[in-house]
Amino acid sequence: MTLTLAILQTNTGIDPDAEARQLAAQIGDAASRGAQIVFTPEMSGLLDRDRARASGKVRQEADDVVLAAVRTAAARHNVWVQLGSLALRGTGEKFVNRGFLIRPDGEIAARYAKIHLFDVALGTESWRESAAYDAGEEAVVAATPWGPLGLTICYDLRFPALHRALAEAGAQMIAVPAAFTRPTGQAHWHVLLRARAIETGCWVIAAAQTGVHADGRATFGHSLVISPWGDVVLDMGEAPGIGLATIDLGEVAAARGKVPALEHARPFRLVGP
Repeated sequence: MTLTLAILQTNTGIDPDAEARQLAAQIGDAASRGAQIVFTPEMSGLLDRDRARASGKVRQEADDVVLAAVRTAAARHNVWVQLGSLALRGTGEKFVNRGFLIRPDGEIAARYAKIHLFDVALGTESWRESAAYDAGEEAVVAATPWGPLGLTICYDLRFPALHRALAEAGAQMIAVPAAFTRPTGQAHWHVLLRARAIETGCWVIAAAQTGVHADGRATFGHSLVISPWGDVVLDMGEAPGIGLATIDLGEVAAARGKVPALEHARPFRLVGP
């Protein structure tokens, strides 16, 4: 079964209303070009490292203007949307980094809250996502007409056990929406995404933020589509825009048949000092 997908590579700023309008227009454009499902990056509605400024713009899910606009656009253009993630208010004082799978009728088919939070020091850059966000606790595989889709977000990419669990639960595609920093992107983005595709025998679809953003950060771009054999079939480089790819879900079984690593995993005993 083949699937034509679109990736939106964006330079998200600090105005959710403007991002809502832009995303809705791009979803319509992608659908008019034949996309059956549209993937957007992590933090598609607001990318702002100024916590105080961002706080006044982060809403509960039911009140989020970006989610509402994307749901309306999905229904208007009869297209699936994997909305990479939004910053939303949770049940406590902190935010939650939550992604969505939206059906062509505008209804939410699945939600996923980012499990692994980005707390790192990169020399000149330091990030502590856990200071403002609560971590999710549930891995999610969602049904689509083309096959099950595993949901992850950005830093989750560094945890192969999560991706293996998604594949073992039936995922044939894995979404990896991201806002990767430039230093980590240059060092690790391509190799980690290819490794996750090869290890799981899944199609990996990674919609990314790109460029220098209104809050001063710089992201890596290079949204990718990678086959279950590890081949890069789409690399969007650094420019914002829409990328399209047609993928064959039959390649999942073919790759897993050649190297059935999911079947060959065995329990083992660790012996250490």
